[in-house]
Amino acid sequence: MKILVCVSKVPDTTAKIAFSNPTIYDESGVTFIINPYDEWYALVRALELKETLGGSVVVASVGGADYEPIIRKALAIGADEGVRIDAAEKDAFSVATEIASYAKDQSFDLVLCGKETIQYNGGIVPGLIAEMLSLPYVAGASKLDVDGNVVKLEREIATGIEVFESTLPMVVSAAKGMAEQRIPNMRGIMAARTKPLATIASANATEQSEVLQFSMPPAKSGCKMIAPEDAASLIQLLHEEAKVI
Repeated sequence: MKILVCVSKVPDTTAKIAFSNPTIYDESGVTFIINPYDEWYALVRALELKETLGGSVVVASVGGADYEPIIRKALAIGADEGVRIDAAEKDAFSVATEIASYAKDQSFDLVLCGKETIQYNGGIVPGLIAEMLSLPYVAGASKLDVDGNVVKLEREIATGIEVFESTLPMVVSAAKGMAEQRIPNMRGIMAARTKPLATIASANATEQSEVLQFSMPPAKSGCKMIAPEDAASLIQLLHEEAKVI
């Protein structure tokens, strides 16, 4: 079984949010990590499937040379090969186009992505990849099992659990519950140094959207404490200041 896992570089969740100008995130002093949905769920489930069914796991990312440490970490966790598509990460459409252009001739049985990236929370890329490759797609799956050519999936929704069945090849985006996080050990870290990491040329994908401006949320105002027995003051504040009643 040949599995492609798409990984993205994102700021650590503790990183300070600042912008060097209205459209560019200030990366000064920021630590970058693999997008957790890609690493903890998509990648680890791919490795579990490989261990059970055999085959190989390839990780791919779209970005410059600064993405290579991210790919190397995925190799340390257990992926067999890494691919860096040498293109700027412009928008969801361009990233999906680059991934699909690479994957179309690689005969992958399964393409796994995290359900979204933690800096944008868009969740658009996996669906675009599926459309570009003309493959079936399930978004936000929390369980994935493969039996021969049949894929069984579950997805949590507000009213319960949806159950899907499809056939390979297909694209799936992974949500919490699909797998448990793995920490790379020393053996994996050492092995990652010699695993293949290929750099391939961009497909020159064009973006379909642009960022006009980022803005910080307004600073929090002071907190007013109201005595539990003073319901009248609370109602007055909610009506006159918060204007919610």
